[in-house]
Parts: sequence; structure tokens; C-alpha cells
Amino acid sequence: MTAHATSPFPDELAREEAWKAAVAEQRGGAAYGQLIAAQRRLQDSVAGAVLPHELVTDITDRLNAISDLLAEHQAAEPDRWDGWRPDIPGRAMPLLPPYVIDERGEGLLRGRVTFTRFYLGGNAAAHGGSHTLLFDDVMGHIAGLAGGICRTAYLTINYRRITPIGEELGFECRLDGTDGRKRFVSARLFNPAGEVVADCEGLFLRLLPGQQ
Repeated sequence: MTAHATSPFPDELAREEAWKAAVAEQRGGAAYGQLIAAQRRLQDSVAGAVLPHELVTDITDRLNAISDLLAEHQAAEPDRWDGWRPDIPGRAMPLLPPYVIDERGEGLLRGRVTFTRFYLGGNAAAHGGSHTLLFDDVMGHIAGLAGGICRTAYLTINYRRITPIGEELGFECRLDGTDGRKRFVSARLFNPAGEVVADCEGLFLRLLPGQQ
């Protein structure tokens, strides 16, 4: 295996920021970021709600009306906005925990994430599946930086401690090596005390020409 450097030069950072700004402008602008924030707030509020029957019915009718309105504006996958906004936590993808990348360097990513009420498993702990969502996305990101679009081959996650809900956690992700199409990646998730709550090892494969 050979290590692969991904540290961007200053001009590359400038180009990346310009690209992010251009994408944001083309795919919804600031207003779309506000919409995604409102959607996440709704997810958390519905997840924690205990309601009288008549209010359940009223809210259901309102949400169905909004869904009917949104159904009139669905786009084909290449034209979508969700998943294509790197300036919005979680890339504006509703499924992902709202993570933010703070640092990208020599085969390394560092960032922050808060598992909100929507990701609760039980006993104030994040659902174990939410870790997979986070790790798969950030590890796939760094695998792609090694060159070419990649697909996940496998992830192995170790749960070390309780992952708290509603607290800002840190994560780091490393490209450990490459071997042809293979990208070997690892990641760790830290609680506010700096303790590892979960870690992950994964293999990603660069797609062959013509694959999707």
C-alpha cells in the first residue's frame, strides 16, 4: 500500500471556496440553507413530540399539504440540490447527521457533528446506525480525494462509549493507504472530553470507467 497526500495548495483552497460559493448560488442560495435548517428542526420536533389526538391529525394534514406542494417541484437526480451543498451541514442531505468539515490536510479530515434528537436511539445515546451514516460519508469523501469516485466496499465500526445526543462531538478521518483501486480509510469520533466513542475502518473502491 502507498500513502496518498491530499493537502491542497493555497490556490487550490481558493478555487474550492469559489466553487462552493458558485454551487451555493446555483443550488438554492442562502434561502435553501434556511429551508434545510427548518427541515432538521422539524425532524427533531416530530421525533420528540407527544401530542393530543386532534393535534396529530392537524399536523398530519399540514405536512401532507406541504408534501403535495413539494411534489410539484421534484427534479431529476443530476439537478437536485440536496447532497450538493458542501457549505450546509451534512451537505444538505436529510439522511446525514449535520456534520461540518473544519480541516482537510495531508490525507486527513477533521470536523464536528451534533447528533440531534432525531438520531436518538435510547437512554440519551445516539442510535448506532447514525454513526454508520457519518463514517460512510466522511470516509467516502477522503477516499474520493485520492482520485476518482469511490463506492463503499465495507465498514467495520467499534462502539467504545455512549455517544451523547445534543452535544458537539469531534471526528477525524484518515486515508491510511491506497492499492490500485483500493482506498483504505479509518475514522474516530470523540466526545467533548476527548474520549473516543466510536472508531471505524473501511475499504472503498474507485469506480472503473463506465461504472456508476
